[in-house]
Amino acid sequence: MALGEPSSAPRRVTILGATGSIGRSTLDLIAAAPERYQVEALTAQHNVEALARAARQHGARLAVLADPAGYGALVEALAGSGIEAAAGPAALVEAAARPADWVMAAVVGAAGLRPTLAAVERGAMVALANKECLVCAGAVMLERVRASGAVLLPVDSEHNAIFQALRDEPVSAVERLILTASGGPFRQASIATMAAATPAAAIAHPNWSMGAKISVDSATMMNKGLELIEAHHLFGVPEPALEVVVHPESIVHSLVAFKDGSMLAQLGQPDMRIPIAHALGWPDRISAATPRLDLVEVGRLTFEPPDPIRFPALQLARAALAAGGMAATVLNAANEVAVAAFLAEQLGFLAIAAVVEATLAAYQPGPVEALDAIVAVDGEARRQAAEIIAARRL
Repeated sequence: MALGEPSSAPRRVTILGATGSIGRSTLDLIAAAPERYQVEALTAQHNVEALARAARQHGARLAVLADPAGYGALVEALAGSGIEAAAGPAALVEAAARPADWVMAAVVGAAGLRPTLAAVERGAMVALANKECLVCAGAVMLERVRASGAVLLPVDSEHNAIFQALRDEPVSAVERLILTASGGPFRQASIATMAAATPAAAIAHPNWSMGAKISVDSATMMNKGLELIEAHHLFGVPEPALEVVVHPESIVHSLVAFKDGSMLAQLGQPDMRIPIAHALGWPDRISAATPRLDLVEVGRLTFEPPDPIRFPALQLARAALAAGGMAATVLNAANEVAVAAFLAEQLGFLAIAAVVEATLAAYQPGPVEALDAIVAVDGEARRQAAEIIAARRL
């Protein structure tokens, strides 16, 4: 299909994580062009009301709740609509396996791994908004992408920017991939301020509107560490060629530096509907009512290096990537547990990275194996992190 020649047939769409910020933004774009899209399935973790409302509004054929306890309420909320209801982890995988052309993988955390792989294995076009799929199981996922002929479309603004800048360029021409980071709410904060940070302060991102977990990851800069690992898998670039720069304005979403000295960047307002629209229309570009960038109004763009002392999570991610095996799985699992403990006010902000570091130190390196082995390592790392947190509280 040539760029600028959209298909006349509606694209069948499934959204895994339809009630989160990425899912809602995707549905906003679909609602603006209902003739182009047909919703196959929508899923959510436990928000029955929002899921049922979205399923009715967008004419979904299936609505799935990951939490089986809400099944009865979902059936009741969809009564008379003709929309099929299901619940539980197996139903989540079933939703991904339904015959949709395009699947938005926006389930937060390692819980999104199995359903995303289900979509990949049937050769779907998968818009990937879940970092953990590649962080935890990058080698497994990419092998299944190759085997099935699936297409991975990065939705994170940084990876989508690189994807756009790399179009038709061989990876052999790349010298560096440069991911930009806003610096989060603590970019200029002292160690003392960060040590006393509350969940409310950590979630208050200066540029982006995101969920609590990813907002905390932005505040620790672990999100950028996870994105480094994801970029390695997505684009086949080794760790030393991956760079992070802090860019407080969040206008330049990432850059590609080529061997001839050229550098290409993708710019746009900090609005996730922009990269989602790129993935939703791919390989075409679709019209979207997203905010337009006025460089004169912006005035200036600034860049600075990340501070390794105040943001140790970046180096932990690099170390996990260099270690190989399932170290990145351990990194992600420990971080999820530590962030949850911080949000529950059971752990200090600076202790998040400390818990991850201690969990990684207890990890015995091993090869990346099948999905079941990855899930087992993930579970063991979570138990280890929880024990470390409990010991720190005594």
